[in-house]
This record gives sequence, structure tokens and C-alpha cells, in this order.
Amino acid sequence: MGRDVIIACDFPGKKETLDFLDQFTGRKPFVKIGMELFYAEGPDIVREIKARGHKIFLDLKLHDIPHTVEKAMASLARLDVDMTNVHAAGTIEMMKAARRGLTKEDGSRPILIAVTQLTSTGQDQLEQDLMIHEPIGDVVTHYAENAKTAGLDGVVSSPLEAAMIHEACGTDFLTVTPGIRFAGAAADDQTRITTPAKAKEIGSDYIVVGRPITQAEDPVAAYERCLADFCG
Repeated sequence: MGRDVIIACDFPGKKETLDFLDQFTGRKPFVKIGMELFYAEGPDIVREIKARGHKIFLDLKLHDIPHTVEKAMASLARLDVDMTNVHAAGTIEMMKAARRGLTKEDGSRPILIAVTQLTSTGQDQLEQDLMIHEPIGDVVTHYAENAKTAGLDGVVSSPLEAAMIHEACGTDFLTVTPGIRFAGAAADDQTRITTPAKAKEIGSDYIVVGRPITQAEDPVAAYERCLADFCG
């Protein structure tokens, strides 16, 4: 599977999102719709962007009891997105339930991945807030192994952990990595970050890029730079 850049469309509403996407004349970038936009606009924003020809990563990070997640995924399956996710912390049984709910009668389903640890979480927060006292790389790898056991296609992680995940779970197990910044840019609220070129070198399969593109003076040029650095 080829590498790709996914643009995080973390906008407050439909107008801002579509105005942003209108700048990409002749291109249909892969986009992420997260909680901010989905909760503001509902499923219709997914349908509209999909109808425009974009691939969609629906990033809602489901995390609940297995029965609830299975039923929620069955609803999301009707939106025909290309990728969606759960929290790996919800357990192997929850992830299996998510996969069942997402799978249609003909056996098809979107790519299903699991969030390991958020890129805003560092070792200190892991230990002090979550009372997890293992090294963060070990925790992320263990969660990835659980996701593979559950039959998922990959995980969301920091790009810094992509190589160790591939080593533990195989090269065909996808790593989808946010926490991407251009060299010299501000980290914002991210802790475990790297550049597009470094993410390519480490072995990320997809990078998710938000503010470095959406808040750039020239978003199309920033996107092209990401593509060149990561996919070129």
C-alpha cells in the first residue's frame, strides 16, 4: 500500500471546511474528519465531502463497551468512509466488536485502526495521569499487538514508534501517524513529533497533518511540500 498524506480538516463547520477544500483545484486529497467537525455538522458533512471525491478518515476514536461500539460501527459503516478508528485501550474484545460492526454483509469494510497513545501524551503524563509505569514505546507496541490480535489493519501512533510497531506486527500492519511538523515549526500541543521526511524514513504508512497545512499562508503549497517530503 502506497504512502499518503491525510489532511486533518479540524474546522468548526461546513463553510470553513469546504472553502478550504475548494483551494485544491484538480486535486482530491485524503482528508480526516474528526470530532470537532463531525459533532458540529453530523453525518451529512461526511457524505458531502465523499461525494466530492475525497477519501475520508473518520476519526471518532470510539471507546465504550463492546456492544455499544459494535452498534455504533454498524451505523458508521453506512457512511462509506475509507478509514475509521477506536481506542486500543478499550480492550481486544471491544476492537473485535468494532470490526464486526463495521463489516458489511458482503464482507467489505473500511480500514480499521486503533489509537495507541495520543501524540500529546508523554512519559510523564502516562505515569502520573494514567498510572502506566512502562516505557511509552513498550505500551504503544503492546497496544498495537492487541489491535493485530483483534484483526484490525493498523494503529495510530506517534511516527517515532512506527518502526518498532512494524517490527512487532509486520510491515503490512499500517501505521497512521499524526504529530507531523515541518522542521523549525512550533510543536503546539503535540509532544512526540517529527517531520514528514523523518516519518518516511522511520516507516510511517500515512501521516496526518493538520495545522502545518490548514493554517499555512498557502495551504496547497504546504500540502505539496508534505507530499514531496513523505511520498517522493
